[in-house]
Amino acid sequence: MDTQIDLGILVKKTAKADEVHFRTLPKTIWRIESSTSENVNGMNPDSARRITIKDVAREAGVSPTTVSHALNHRGQVDLHTRERVEDTARKLGYRPNRNAQRLRTGEAHMIVLLSSMPFAVAGGPSRLGFMMEIAAVAAAAALDRGLALVLAPPVESGQVSLERLDLDGALVIEPSARDPNIDYLQHRGLPTVAIGKPSGVRHTVPYVDIHSAQTTVLLLDHLHVQGAGNVAMILGSAQRNSYAESEAAYRAWATVQRQPSLLARADEGRGEEGGYQVAQALLAEHPQIDAFCVPVDAFAVGAVRAIHESGRRIPQDVTVATRYDGIRARTCQPPLTAVDLQLDQIAHQAIDLLFDHLRGDTSRRMVAGPQAQLVLRESSAR
Repeated sequence: MDTQIDLGILVKKTAKADEVHFRTLPKTIWRIESSTSENVNGMNPDSARRITIKDVAREAGVSPTTVSHALNHRGQVDLHTRERVEDTARKLGYRPNRNAQRLRTGEAHMIVLLSSMPFAVAGGPSRLGFMMEIAAVAAAAALDRGLALVLAPPVESGQVSLERLDLDGALVIEPSARDPNIDYLQHRGLPTVAIGKPSGVRHTVPYVDIHSAQTTVLLLDHLHVQGAGNVAMILGSAQRNSYAESEAAYRAWATVQRQPSLLARADEGRGEEGGYQVAQALLAEHPQIDAFCVPVDAFAVGAVRAIHESGRRIPQDVTVATRYDGIRARTCQPPLTAVDLQLDQIAHQAIDLLFDHLRGDTSRRMVAGPQAQLVLRESSAR
């Protein structure tokens, strides 16, 4: 049973839609529960109106501006005052009028998380794992700041349709050099934070550094310790900073180890099939290959298939390691050695950085993410 109070008339709706009882109220607002009337919080008739920010300010002993800053986590409000304002707002039952707030400030209190990786890499068997790990943490962190997170899944073209979304800002996972999503967001003037350093000089987007070069060296050193002397690398053909850093790290590492640079690129749009075809060609041209370092998990799974079809055994003849410790790495046969990128921490850092920029604090342009940790599995354990 639900109860509505409207202009001195109590309308009590029962299970039958056409059964409505009317009762004229006295000067005091009453709540009817199990046929027993009681005064609502002892409030007088004037309290029937909507609680405003001025009411909260009066009760908390601060200005309306301070209340606004405290509830929206903006401006310089000390922790004690913020907690007092929040407690007062809860006690009075204050609820901000989001529609009025939107009209007044132009803020939608909504941000979007998107990836420029094609669906063949980000989707499929991986079930958007990389993106969803970030989304799970970012959504909770955003809500703590009064923001809603919208998830925009990757599409084949790489450009997500954002025209119909009323947004305040965006998080973009590993944007490419000419990322159409970044171009669109910057054209709209929306604060944007990249997870992974943007590629190219045309994008001056603040970012969380995910240490692609260091992660590559971590994987290469591991394969070397396991006995590999001819490590091949497969990267994507798109212009992404993570690929550029990985390639530079690999070539420098190969020089130090005095092994040839056996590097090839696969089409991201072909996903696992792209990794399979490139690995197949590498094995045919360089039969001495005894390890694969494949940062993209979709390519790594394709490489495993090519290794099996060549008659080689994993890990006895060829070892394999990838970057992202997701569903593909865990369910591959054999399971793939991978890296824990600590995406939960990265998501928190990205939200914090974006929130700074939404508030107008653009002093931080880069945040160093946590260091990756190796997750050893059968594909490289000898």
